[in-house]
Amino acid sequence: MTRMNIEQLRTFLAVVRYGGVRKAALALHLTQPAVTARIKNLEETLACELFERRAGGMRLTKRGELLLAHAEKFEQLTELVERDVVDPKGVEGRLRLGVSETIAQCWLPDLVSRLHALYPRLEIEFNVDISTNLRAGLMDREIDLAILLGPISEHTVNNIALPGFELAWYAAASRNDLATTPDLTRPVLTYARNTRPYRELKEMLFERVGPDVSLFPSSSLSACFRLVEADLGLAVLPRALGQEHVAAGRIAEFDPGWVPSPLQFTASYLGEPKSHLVETAAKTALEVATAYQSDLSRR
Repeated sequence: MTRMNIEQLRTFLAVVRYGGVRKAALALHLTQPAVTARIKNLEETLACELFERRAGGMRLTKRGELLLAHAEKFEQLTELVERDVVDPKGVEGRLRLGVSETIAQCWLPDLVSRLHALYPRLEIEFNVDISTNLRAGLMDREIDLAILLGPISEHTVNNIALPGFELAWYAAASRNDLATTPDLTRPVLTYARNTRPYRELKEMLFERVGPDVSLFPSSSLSACFRLVEADLGLAVLPRALGQEHVAAGRIAEFDPGWVPSPLQFTASYLGEPKSHLVETAAKTALEVATAYQSDLSRR
């Protein structure tokens, strides 16, 4: 009898977790026919059907439920071997990172460099997006590790709190009058609409200035800084990103007497299936973020 193999079991678990062949194929970077073939070969090896194929999708049979329990134990054992025995320099695979733009402009390069040093053969791909989309990508298992405005309040998600980013008010360098008489009735540039910083700023401006303030949300923080420099509005943005522009004399920081709370990011990942690689990447993100903040405070 042909023996089942690791890839068949991993494919079986992927089909169960993703709810079907199509999503499992995307996650495994395989074609749908390849995933279907692996499941068929596994069923032939075990001489039983593992799934009931219905119009509404695939559902585990009783024997499929039994295999799921054993496959998860096997997966955990494999994870322990990879953690305790395998040399990190020999680890292959792909890590899918999703990061907020604030992180991308601050310490993402340091994180990628550190991970490449730990896992030279690891393929790292990343995309930059707003936290709402990153959360959706993580929950849909399209992202392995999301570094976003968190935490994610789901029992399936592990969150590692990262050092926060203080926000500050900025105006064009020529606006010397703002130091004494801040004019918050001018257009205010800030984070994208479907984000926590945008909602908080909107509420604070409504309370302190009134409902007529013009808010201009943007998914590009670098564009916000350029618009401030051109004196097309004010902005509430991370001080970590603004320092360079202030030092160059392009923009100026001012204090209207209040500022939204610091941005709180987390390195978030799914607890199941357990992955030593993803967990290590999340802990490395904390180390890199802490070092970045420490360096920032010394400037």
